[in-house]
Amino acid sequence: MTLGSQIAWDDTILPFQLDNSDIRGRLLRLDGALDTILSQHNYPPAIEALVAEAAMLTAMIGQTIKQSWKLSLQIRGDGPARLIATDYYAPKVAGEPAEIRAYASYDEERLDPTGPSFPQIGKGIFAILIQQKEGQQPYKGMTPLAGNSLSDCAQSYFAQSEQLPTRFHLTFGKSVWAGGQEGWRAGGVMLQHMPKSSPHVTGEGGSGEGGLLAPADLLTDEDSENWSRANILLDSVEELELVGPSVQPTELLVRLFHEEAPRVYDPQPVTFGCPCSEQRVRDSLSIYSERDIGHMTNEDGRVTADCQFCGAHYDLDPATVGKDAKGVDGDSA
Repeated sequence: MTLGSQIAWDDTILPFQLDNSDIRGRLLRLDGALDTILSQHNYPPAIEALVAEAAMLTAMIGQTIKQSWKLSLQIRGDGPARLIATDYYAPKVAGEPAEIRAYASYDEERLDPTGPSFPQIGKGIFAILIQQKEGQQPYKGMTPLAGNSLSDCAQSYFAQSEQLPTRFHLTFGKSVWAGGQEGWRAGGVMLQHMPKSSPHVTGEGGSGEGGLLAPADLLTDEDSENWSRANILLDSVEELELVGPSVQPTELLVRLFHEEAPRVYDPQPVTFGCPCSEQRVRDSLSIYSERDIGHMTNEDGRVTADCQFCGAHYDLDPATVGKDAKGVDGDSA
């Protein structure tokens, strides 16, 4: 692969379909965007891994949702890794990059910084929120945390909430380039059976963890055989094939699924993006009275806010925020 083709596939989502199996999918390469997301905070390794996996899932799932403004993942638990939150913003114009952002909240005193990541979330929920347009109440679906990874949770979510057999195969880590420069490289494949008008559910409850539905509960006969075959083929993928840069995504699809008649669609570029702004902060404070703003004012006589996603810091005059805000001339804003 040439340097040019490598760069062309960095931070890209490639939609595809397996015509012989009635399966659709996404192939993801996430490099510079993931570097930027993780560089916003000095996360310990255990948290870095959770944020990286959540960002990858968000990028792939977000690209499958048509005609939406924003898709968010929220993973909440009672363990030291309390919250992982991500957002995917669909491109406003076809051909422009989609934007993703992510952050985590954790209890540093309880966290094992180099231990296994997923168990440190504890018991909790995996939720997906979809907003069709800004300001609209989001659709929210959730399932209990299940399995051994966030990918397992996402698979359980689609089986339980959408009755869509879904599989994620992800890998990520730091790579050292010639000259000693270090950076994140990540790659993954999402497989999802095409929706059926009347999904088949066997028995009462499901065969998954805690009685949740699993792909085996949703498919029968030929569909089940096709799904099993595609998953066996995906199991043969190597980590270096997923993260690149030596293998192009189109070449990888042909290598894995050539008998399934893979068909690719236009790739979607993705980049880090955070829509926070001073005006958004002012808008969020506009519901509060002068008394409420007074409680938010610090010892220096300022109202401050920090964006958890990008680290932006906002320092505002309390007289200019809230529903009783005054303009610079002393009049009501």
